[in-house]
Amino acid sequence: MQTIRVKTSSTADERARPGPGPGRDLGPLLAGAATAVAGTGALLALTDSGSPLRGPLTLLFLIAAPAAAIGLALRGFDPFARVLTALAGAVALDMLIAQGMIATHRWSWRGGVVAVTAFSILLLLLVRLRPVERILKHTSRRTGNTRSS
Repeated sequence: MQTIRVKTSSTADERARPGPGPGRDLGPLLAGAATAVAGTGALLALTDSGSPLRGPLTLLFLIAAPAAAIGLALRGFDPFARVLTALAGAVALDMLIAQGMIATHRWSWRGGVVAVTAFSILLLLLVRLRPVERILKHTSRRTGNTRSS
């Protein structure tokens, strides 16, 4: 006995369903491009390049690096709230670094880029590695506590 399958025409539900196809994997591609452009901005700033793109790309780096680290920490939020909070946190972090450098009479644009990079990497590592959660899990196993947070 042979089974014959009947193909139906594609409906709007089938076209809206996520899956492989053009334009569906655009998010990671754009994130990678933004990372490359922001990294180029930091490189242009640190090498003291005379390029006219140095200013805008460095500004992009100074906003994007801390925003990416803060955005990773806010994984459970609504996407719009996550983006808005990450951008506000990035601006606040940039201002705090600048104010701290000015208050200690250590201001330099190169030092500012390095400080923002260091704080962003530190925040990214703290969020990604979650050492506090691992320490709490380890100590709860040793003491026999089954309390979960």
